[in-house]
Amino acid sequence: MTDRPATHPTPSDHARTLVAGAYDIHVHIAPDLMKRRIDDLTLAARFAEVGLSGFVLKSHYVPTAERAEVVRTAVPGFGAVGAITLNGSVGGMNPIAVEIAGRGGAQFVWLPTVDSANERACTAAGPEGATPPMWVQLQEELRAAGMTADPVDVLAPDGSVLEATRQVLRVIAAHDMTLATGHLGSDEIAAVVDAAAEEGVRRMVITHPEFTSQRVDVERQRRLAAKGALLERCFTTPYTGKVSWEVWLEHIRAVGPEHSVLSSDLGQPFNPPVEDGLALLADRLLAAGFSEHEIRTMAVDNTVWLAGATKDRR
Repeated sequence: MTDRPATHPTPSDHARTLVAGAYDIHVHIAPDLMKRRIDDLTLAARFAEVGLSGFVLKSHYVPTAERAEVVRTAVPGFGAVGAITLNGSVGGMNPIAVEIAGRGGAQFVWLPTVDSANERACTAAGPEGATPPMWVQLQEELRAAGMTADPVDVLAPDGSVLEATRQVLRVIAAHDMTLATGHLGSDEIAAVVDAAAEEGVRRMVITHPEFTSQRVDVERQRRLAAKGALLERCFTTPYTGKVSWEVWLEHIRAVGPEHSVLSSDLGQPFNPPVEDGLALLADRLLAAGFSEHEIRTMAVDNTVWLAGATKDRR
């Protein structure tokens, strides 16, 4: 690879072998509204080259099912997975948008991220020196142009789950899609996971619980895991300084590797190559004393399940 900056680490061959067959369930790549490190077609070839099976195309603003189908057609056998994120650009908690996405082959449904009521209200600051998300600038540009979307609520003022949210959850269940909690707050996440289980959603993942606007405490992570949700451990969260590697590792140990799933959240021009993310995490985990089996569970078994590539979880 000729575009690897000298400042980024290089995965070991052992780590590459450990994550072979994995899906990266959280990537931000071109085409997108923001500058990205690489495009989806080029990345699919790179993933195949290093033994990875697929990726989930995440955009904060547009559905990606049609683009995923283009990639699958161009790279036969590769697992490009489409998604939708329920921000203002698709109508917020919009069950029709989720139904259309499901019929179009999307597998992942992220609840609101940049337009979530929690993200808008969040006053928590990242640690000194942390790299801000790229979407912050776009949100500021929209705001300056008078086009700020209303915050997207998932709960009523009394804490009950809104009917629109339940409609979305029923659509997710009907299509056996994967629910990702986006940038909801800790209390919202707990309520939505309960409602999702009631509505028959089988695949649930708590989006980067260590991220600045989530910061889900370990006890709640354990309770969410007991209800069948997986906890997403993103590479970029500690790599960009939003949480320490020590805390990130402690959370995996406390909740249990079987309840965690690895992803990169990569694609930003200033971060490592996207195809390196899962292997770099494997190297970190090996150095911290995790077993090969535990790493395979987090990197491969759980990602394949969430990506919809297998019907039943191992």
